[in-house]
Amino acid sequence: MEISTYLEATPETVREHVLRTSLLEYVARGMIRFKPVEPDTFPETWQPGRYRTMMYWKGFLPIGSQSIVIEPQPVKGNVWSLRDRGHGALIKLWDHMVEVSPEGSGSRYLDRITVDAGLLTPLIALFARRFYQHRQKRWRRLVSNEFDYSS
Repeated sequence: MEISTYLEATPETVREHVLRTSLLEYVARGMIRFKPVEPDTFPETWQPGRYRTMMYWKGFLPIGSQSIVIEPQPVKGNVWSLRDRGHGALIKLWDHMVEVSPEGSGSRYLDRITVDAGLLTPLIALFARRFYQHRQKRWRRLVSNEFDYSS
């Protein structure tokens, strides 16, 4: 599935924020909280590698573990991308590709998601759609608030 939005910010600015681990906390806020387990803290910016987390629905209800597996991607033309080839206890594959490209005076931000959770795939895919819609709404809010992460 693909979900995209227009952001009134330069591609360079959007890419800079995609790489900040604090962005994950911000865009997921109100729906999911990711608590780092291994390592026990996130770096300031995403680096290639595996980050094991516990996820909490609405910030407090444990819903399982998830590995975030960061894989930088080569730039293709004017499209910059970053991949999380994640997985968890129930989810065999949570493949999330972020793509950022110039559009007008701002950027086109795209979330491309593939999930494989066996028999639970339709349910997990429905959750993923809602989650990424929420994330993009939070992205637009962040941009409109001049990248103030406190809101």
